[in-house]
Amino acid sequence: MGWTRRDFVLGGAASLGTLAINTPTFAAAPSYFSGTRVDNGVTFRSTNFARIDRKWQRQVVKYFSSEPIGTVVVDTTHHFLYLIMENKTAIRYGVGVGRDGFKWYGRATIDQKALWPRWTPPPEMRQRHPELPEFVDGGSPKNPLGPRAMYLHRDGVDTGYRFHGTLEPGSIGKDASSGCIRMFNEDAIDLYQRCPIGTAVQVLPHIADQGESAAKISQANAVE
Repeated sequence: MGWTRRDFVLGGAASLGTLAINTPTFAAAPSYFSGTRVDNGVTFRSTNFARIDRKWQRQVVKYFSSEPIGTVVVDTTHHFLYLIMENKTAIRYGVGVGRDGFKWYGRATIDQKALWPRWTPPPEMRQRHPELPEFVDGGSPKNPLGPRAMYLHRDGVDTGYRFHGTLEPGSIGKDASSGCIRMFNEDAIDLYQRCPIGTAVQVLPHIADQGESAAKISQANAVE
């Protein structure tokens, strides 16, 4: 049986295709960035975490779940992504999720990954925003996917949803996308390194009783 985005949508009608952003925005407040760093030969702006609320920053928390170690669980209500670790802990990342009408819940797997992926706006988005280019090359400062993309599939079929970086750090912790899960660029790099192909993913309305209010254990390892 084939799967489409419609199979995942419980919170509203999702748009078709790979919708990485809401209204396309190719700039963000300079204060959200501080300096630059190089990744795989590409120079990009570093997130100014001094400007970011501590709760959205990557950290290890207590986490109670029946899901296996290595599973990624997304709490869309509270804007957190959890990577389940050993000893009832998880690495928690702040994320941006789908705005009203584009929320989705369900299970998937990471079946494809890309470093500095090309972004191709789907036809439906270009109809709404004809000013968009046909594509944006990977590594471009205007590419809304950022340094990494992890493509979510179900039963071998691309759902159209991704975990990816962002041009807009201020959108983390908000309902801002067209269904994809946005992360700070540094966090997208970190999660990419930790999640092999085949990683199980579960996207839920909320899981606050499992992890959101738990006490922090320690800071997660910094990315390279």
